[in-house]
Amino acid sequence: MKTYTKLVRDKIPEIIEADGKKYEIEIASKEEYFELLKQKLIEETEEFMEDENLEELADIMEVLFALAEILEYKEEDLFKKRQDKKEKRGGFKKRIILRKVY
Repeated sequence: MKTYTKLVRDKIPEIIEADGKKYEIEIASKEEYFELLKQKLIEETEEFMEDENLEELADIMEVLFALAEILEYKEEDLFKKRQDKKEKRGGFKKRIILRKVY
């Protein structure tokens, strides 16, 4: 038996059950959920740093959407804010490294 205190995707209990295993879950309070999402963002970012693939990027995005939702933003708000910042300050496509400012 493995023991966790880990936020998992919504269908994980069904997947565990389909695998013939039993599980125990609980539903996080809003405050606990927010803290677990922040931990999950770190976890998923670390996984991306190790594996550098699209699946890990998608996991990070899913956590970002959940964080936005708990902060009462919509996915569209996140995309709009990204676009606004990109228009005002640019993106990262030029690969500019700032070394000094005089």
